[in-house]
Amino acid sequence: MLEYLSVARRMWHQFEPLHATLYFAPEARQVAADLGYDVASRWPSYFAWRTAPLGAAGPELVAATYYSFSPRMIARYVPQIWATADPAKVLDGRLRAMDRALVPLIGGRLSATQLAEAARLARQAAENTGLAARPLAAANRDLPWPDAPHLALWQAATILREHRGDGHLAALLTSGLDPCEALVSVAVVGAAPAAGFVGRGWSAQEWHDARYRLAARGWIAPDGTATELAHRERAAIERMTDRLAAGPWRALGRCRAERLAQLLGPVLDAIFEAGYAPRRGAPGTVAVKAGHP
Repeated sequence: MLEYLSVARRMWHQFEPLHATLYFAPEARQVAADLGYDVASRWPSYFAWRTAPLGAAGPELVAATYYSFSPRMIARYVPQIWATADPAKVLDGRLRAMDRALVPLIGGRLSATQLAEAARLARQAAENTGLAARPLAAANRDLPWPDAPHLALWQAATILREHRGDGHLAALLTSGLDPCEALVSVAVVGAAPAAGFVGRGWSAQEWHDARYRLAARGWIAPDGTATELAHRERAAIERMTDRLAAGPWRALGRCRAERLAQLLGPVLDAIFEAGYAPRRGAPGTVAVKAGHP
Protein backbone atom coordinates (compact mmCIF):
# COMPACT_ATOMS: atom_id res chain seq x y z
CA MET A 1 0.00 0.00 0.00
CA LEU A 2 2.77 2.43 0.89
CA GLU A 3 4.09 2.46 -2.66
CA TYR A 4 0.87 4.09 -3.82
CA LEU A 5 1.24 7.08 -1.48
CA SER A 6 3.81 8.61 -3.81
CA VAL A 7 1.61 7.77 -6.80
CA ALA A 8 -1.34 9.53 -5.14
CA ARG A 9 0.78 12.62 -4.51
CA ARG A 10 2.13 12.70 -8.05
CA MET A 11 -1.27 12.26 -9.63
CA TRP A 12 -2.70 15.03 -7.47
CA HIS A 13 -0.03 17.29 -8.95
CA GLN A 14 -1.29 16.26 -12.37
CA PHE A 15 -5.01 16.69 -11.77
CA GLU A 16 -5.25 19.72 -9.52
CA PRO A 17 -4.20 22.28 -12.18
CA LEU A 18 -6.44 20.62 -14.78
CA HIS A 19 -9.45 20.85 -12.52
CA ALA A 20 -8.64 24.39 -11.38
CA THR A 21 -8.58 25.69 -14.95
CA LEU A 22 -12.32 26.19 -14.42
CA TYR A 23 -11.59 28.93 -11.88
CA PHE A 24 -8.98 30.85 -13.84
CA ALA A 25 -9.51 30.46 -17.59
CA PRO A 26 -10.93 33.56 -19.33
CA GLU A 27 -13.34 31.32 -21.24
CA ALA A 28 -14.88 30.24 -17.92
CA ARG A 29 -15.07 33.84 -16.76
CA GLN A 30 -16.98 34.74 -19.92
CA VAL A 31 -19.45 31.89 -19.46
CA ALA A 32 -19.95 32.99 -15.84
CA ALA A 33 -20.66 36.52 -17.03
CA ASP A 34 -23.13 35.16 -19.59
CA LEU A 35 -24.94 33.40 -16.75
CA GLY A 36 -25.20 36.71 -14.94
CA TYR A 37 -22.42 36.43 -12.35
CA ASP A 38 -20.34 39.43 -11.33
CA VAL A 39 -16.86 38.45 -12.56
CA ALA A 40 -15.04 41.45 -11.05
CA SER A 41 -14.34 38.95 -8.25
CA ARG A 42 -13.82 35.26 -8.90
CA TRP A 43 -15.78 34.18 -5.82
CA PRO A 44 -19.40 34.29 -7.07
CA SER A 45 -18.64 31.99 -10.01
CA TYR A 46 -16.19 29.90 -7.95
CA PHE A 47 -18.83 29.04 -5.38
CA ALA A 48 -21.38 28.41 -8.12
CA TRP A 49 -19.09 26.22 -10.25
CA ARG A 50 -17.86 24.12 -7.37
CA THR A 51 -21.07 23.83 -5.38
CA ALA A 52 -23.52 23.10 -8.21
CA PRO A 53 -23.09 19.28 -8.03
CA LEU A 54 -24.53 19.48 -4.49
CA GLY A 55 -27.65 21.24 -5.75
CA ALA A 56 -28.85 24.54 -4.32
CA ALA A 57 -26.81 24.12 -1.15
CA GLY A 58 -27.06 26.65 1.65
CA PRO A 59 -24.18 28.43 3.39
CA GLU A 60 -23.78 25.97 6.25
CA LEU A 61 -23.44 22.98 3.93
CA VAL A 62 -20.96 24.85 1.74
CA ALA A 63 -18.90 25.94 4.75
CA ALA A 64 -18.87 22.36 6.03
CA THR A 65 -17.72 20.85 2.74
CA TYR A 66 -15.17 23.59 1.92
CA TYR A 67 -13.83 23.87 5.49
CA SER A 68 -11.08 26.47 5.10
CA PHE A 69 -13.30 29.40 4.07
CA SER A 70 -14.81 31.66 6.70
CA PRO A 71 -18.53 30.85 7.03
CA ARG A 72 -19.12 34.59 7.12
CA MET A 73 -17.53 34.97 3.68
CA ILE A 74 -19.49 32.07 2.23
CA ALA A 75 -22.73 33.59 3.49
CA ARG A 76 -22.04 36.69 1.36
CA TYR A 77 -22.37 34.56 -1.79
CA VAL A 78 -24.48 31.54 -0.85
CA PRO A 79 -27.42 31.07 -1.43
CA GLN A 80 -27.58 34.26 -3.54
CA ILE A 81 -25.66 32.54 -6.33
CA TRP A 82 -28.69 30.34 -7.01
CA ALA A 83 -30.84 33.41 -7.64
CA THR A 84 -28.50 34.21 -10.54
CA ALA A 85 -28.54 30.73 -12.07
CA ASP A 86 -29.90 27.46 -10.78
CA PRO A 87 -27.52 24.51 -10.31
CA ALA A 88 -28.59 22.78 -13.54
CA LYS A 89 -27.69 25.85 -15.59
CA VAL A 90 -24.40 26.18 -13.73
CA LEU A 91 -23.51 22.55 -14.45
CA ASP A 92 -24.24 23.05 -18.13
CA GLY A 93 -22.22 26.26 -18.03
CA ARG A 94 -19.14 24.71 -16.50
CA LEU A 95 -18.98 22.04 -19.19
CA ARG A 96 -19.41 24.75 -21.81
CA ALA A 97 -16.64 26.74 -20.14
CA MET A 98 -14.27 23.78 -20.04
CA ASP A 99 -15.02 22.91 -23.65
CA ARG A 100 -13.99 26.41 -24.69
CA ALA A 101 -10.94 26.43 -22.43
CA LEU A 102 -9.58 22.94 -23.06
CA VAL A 103 -9.94 22.68 -26.82
CA PRO A 104 -7.25 25.33 -27.48
CA LEU A 105 -5.12 24.10 -24.57
CA ILE A 106 -5.07 20.48 -25.68
CA GLY A 107 -5.11 21.08 -29.44
CA GLY A 108 -1.76 20.10 -30.90
CA ARG A 109 -0.57 18.69 -27.55
CA LEU A 110 -2.33 15.32 -27.72
CA SER A 111 -3.64 13.35 -30.66
CA ALA A 112 -7.25 12.23 -30.64
CA THR A 113 -6.07 8.72 -29.78
CA GLN A 114 -3.94 9.95 -26.89
CA LEU A 115 -6.74 12.13 -25.54
CA ALA A 116 -9.20 9.25 -25.66
CA GLU A 117 -6.69 7.05 -23.83
CA ALA A 118 -6.12 9.69 -21.15
CA ALA A 119 -9.86 10.12 -20.65
CA ARG A 120 -10.37 6.37 -20.39
CA LEU A 121 -7.62 5.91 -17.79
CA ALA A 122 -8.72 8.92 -15.76
CA ARG A 123 -12.31 7.72 -15.76
CA GLN A 124 -11.23 4.27 -14.57
CA ALA A 125 -9.43 5.88 -11.65
CA ALA A 126 -12.37 8.18 -10.86
CA GLU A 127 -14.83 5.28 -10.91
CA ASN A 128 -12.71 3.56 -8.26
CA THR A 129 -12.94 6.38 -5.73
CA GLY A 130 -14.42 5.30 -2.42
CA LEU A 131 -17.28 7.71 -1.70
CA ALA A 132 -18.04 7.12 1.99
CA ALA A 133 -17.79 10.49 3.80
CA ARG A 134 -16.73 12.16 0.51
CA PRO A 135 -19.61 14.53 -0.31
CA LEU A 136 -17.99 16.61 -3.05
CA ALA A 137 -16.48 13.60 -4.78
CA ALA A 138 -19.79 11.74 -4.58
CA ALA A 139 -21.78 14.70 -5.90
CA ASN A 140 -19.49 14.99 -8.92
CA ARG A 141 -19.51 11.26 -9.58
CA ASP A 142 -23.31 11.31 -9.58
CA LEU A 143 -23.22 13.52 -12.67
CA PRO A 144 -23.53 11.95 -16.15
CA TRP A 145 -20.28 11.49 -18.01
CA PRO A 146 -19.75 13.81 -20.97
CA ASP A 147 -19.22 12.10 -24.32
CA ALA A 148 -16.35 14.35 -25.45
CA PRO A 149 -13.00 12.91 -24.27
CA HIS A 150 -11.60 16.27 -23.13
CA LEU A 151 -14.66 16.89 -20.98
CA ALA A 152 -14.66 13.35 -19.60
CA LEU A 153 -10.99 13.87 -18.70
CA TRP A 154 -11.83 17.09 -16.89
CA GLN A 155 -14.75 15.51 -15.04
CA ALA A 156 -12.54 12.62 -13.93
CA ALA A 157 -9.94 15.13 -12.73
CA THR A 158 -12.66 16.93 -10.77
CA ILE A 159 -13.88 13.74 -9.07
CA LEU A 160 -10.32 12.74 -8.18
CA ARG A 161 -9.51 16.22 -6.94
CA GLU A 162 -12.58 16.41 -4.72
CA HIS A 163 -11.97 12.85 -3.50
CA ARG A 164 -8.53 13.88 -2.30
CA GLY A 165 -9.87 17.13 -0.88
CA ASP A 166 -12.59 15.37 1.10
CA GLY A 167 -9.95 13.04 2.52
CA HIS A 168 -7.71 15.96 3.39
CA LEU A 169 -10.48 17.49 5.48
CA ALA A 170 -10.77 14.20 7.37
CA ALA A 171 -7.03 14.39 8.06
CA LEU A 172 -7.36 17.97 9.31
CA LEU A 173 -10.22 17.01 11.61
CA THR A 174 -8.23 14.06 12.96
CA SER A 175 -5.31 16.38 13.70
CA GLY A 176 -7.59 18.70 15.66
CA LEU A 177 -7.10 21.74 13.41
CA ASP A 178 -10.11 23.98 12.97
CA PRO A 179 -10.58 25.74 9.59
CA CYS A 180 -8.61 28.89 10.39
CA GLU A 181 -5.90 26.96 12.25
CA ALA A 182 -5.48 24.74 9.19
CA LEU A 183 -4.51 27.76 7.09
CA VAL A 184 -2.36 29.35 9.79
CA SER A 185 -0.43 26.10 10.21
CA VAL A 186 0.37 26.00 6.49
CA ALA A 187 1.66 29.57 6.61
CA VAL A 188 3.66 28.98 9.80
CA VAL A 189 5.60 26.03 8.37
CA GLY A 190 6.40 28.08 5.26
CA ALA A 191 4.42 25.98 2.81
CA ALA A 192 2.49 29.02 1.53
CA PRO A 193 2.46 32.74 2.40
CA ALA A 194 -0.23 33.99 4.75
CA ALA A 195 -1.15 36.65 2.19
CA GLY A 196 -2.36 33.88 -0.11
CA PHE A 197 -5.18 33.09 2.31
CA VAL A 198 -6.65 36.58 2.63
CA GLY A 199 -9.36 35.61 0.17
CA ARG A 200 -10.68 32.93 2.53
CA GLY A 201 -12.40 35.66 4.55
CA TRP A 202 -10.89 35.30 8.02
CA SER A 203 -10.43 38.55 9.94
CA ALA A 204 -7.09 39.70 11.33
CA GLN A 205 -8.40 38.98 14.83
CA GLU A 206 -9.48 35.46 13.87
CA TRP A 207 -6.06 34.81 12.33
CA HIS A 208 -4.34 36.16 15.47
CA ASP A 209 -6.53 34.00 17.72
CA ALA A 210 -5.75 30.90 15.65
CA ARG A 211 -2.02 31.61 15.99
CA TYR A 212 -2.50 31.96 19.75
CA ARG A 213 -4.26 28.59 19.95
CA LEU A 214 -1.52 26.91 17.92
CA ALA A 215 1.15 28.48 20.13
CA ALA A 216 -0.64 27.11 23.20
CA ARG A 217 -0.51 23.65 21.60
CA GLY A 218 3.21 23.93 20.95
CA TRP A 219 3.05 24.52 17.21
CA ILE A 220 4.44 28.08 17.27
CA ALA A 221 7.57 29.07 19.18
CA PRO A 222 7.84 32.33 21.18
CA ASP A 223 9.72 33.92 18.27
CA GLY A 224 6.76 33.20 15.96
CA THR A 225 8.38 30.39 13.98
CA ALA A 226 7.08 26.88 13.55
CA THR A 227 8.24 24.30 16.05
CA GLU A 228 9.45 20.82 15.23
CA LEU A 229 6.03 19.59 16.38
CA ALA A 230 4.31 21.78 13.80
CA HIS A 231 6.49 20.49 10.97
CA ARG A 232 5.99 16.91 12.11
CA GLU A 233 2.24 17.22 12.44
CA ARG A 234 1.80 18.98 9.08
CA ALA A 235 3.86 16.25 7.42
CA ALA A 236 1.64 13.64 9.08
CA ILE A 237 -1.47 15.37 7.71
CA GLU A 238 -0.05 15.26 4.19
CA ARG A 239 0.88 11.58 4.55
CA MET A 240 -2.62 10.77 5.78
CA THR A 241 -4.08 12.71 2.85
CA ASP A 242 -1.96 10.65 0.45
CA ARG A 243 -3.07 7.45 2.15
CA LEU A 244 -6.73 8.38 1.90
CA ALA A 245 -6.26 9.32 -1.78
CA ALA A 246 -4.42 6.16 -2.79
CA GLY A 247 -7.38 3.89 -3.50
CA PRO A 248 -8.11 4.94 -7.10
CA TRP A 249 -4.44 4.57 -8.03
CA ARG A 250 -4.12 1.16 -6.42
CA ALA A 251 -7.12 0.10 -8.50
CA LEU A 252 -5.65 1.58 -11.69
CA GLY A 253 -2.19 0.16 -11.04
CA ARG A 254 1.21 1.82 -11.14
CA CYS A 255 1.88 1.21 -14.84
CA ARG A 256 -1.41 2.68 -16.01
CA ALA A 257 -1.08 5.59 -13.59
CA GLU A 258 2.37 6.27 -15.02
CA ARG A 259 0.95 6.17 -18.53
CA LEU A 260 -1.77 8.63 -17.55
CA ALA A 261 0.80 10.98 -16.02
CA GLN A 262 2.82 10.80 -19.23
CA LEU A 263 -0.23 11.67 -21.34
CA LEU A 264 -1.15 14.57 -19.06
CA GLY A 265 2.31 16.14 -19.16
CA PRO A 266 1.76 18.23 -22.32
CA VAL A 267 -1.65 19.35 -21.05
CA LEU A 268 -0.11 20.57 -17.80
CA ASP A 269 2.55 22.42 -19.77
CA ALA A 270 -0.20 24.22 -21.67
CA ILE A 271 -2.02 25.12 -18.43
CA PHE A 272 1.15 26.49 -16.85
CA GLU A 273 2.12 28.41 -19.98
CA ALA A 274 -1.36 29.98 -20.05
CA GLY A 275 -0.82 31.14 -16.47
CA TYR A 276 -3.84 29.30 -15.06
CA ALA A 277 -1.78 27.61 -12.33
CA PRO A 278 1.67 28.15 -10.82
CA ARG A 279 4.26 25.47 -11.33
CA ARG A 280 5.13 25.41 -7.63
CA GLY A 281 4.11 26.78 -4.29
CA ALA A 282 0.35 27.35 -4.36
CA PRO A 283 -1.84 25.53 -1.86
CA GLY A 284 -4.20 23.25 -3.68
CA THR A 285 -1.99 23.00 -6.77
CA VAL A 286 1.45 21.44 -6.46
CA ALA A 287 2.93 22.09 -3.04
CA VAL A 288 0.66 21.60 -0.05
CA LYS A 289 -2.95 20.58 0.31
CA ALA A 290 -4.47 23.28 2.49
CA GLY A 291 -8.04 23.28 1.42
CA HIS A 292 -8.96 24.39 -2.08
CA PRO A 293 -8.36 27.34 -4.39
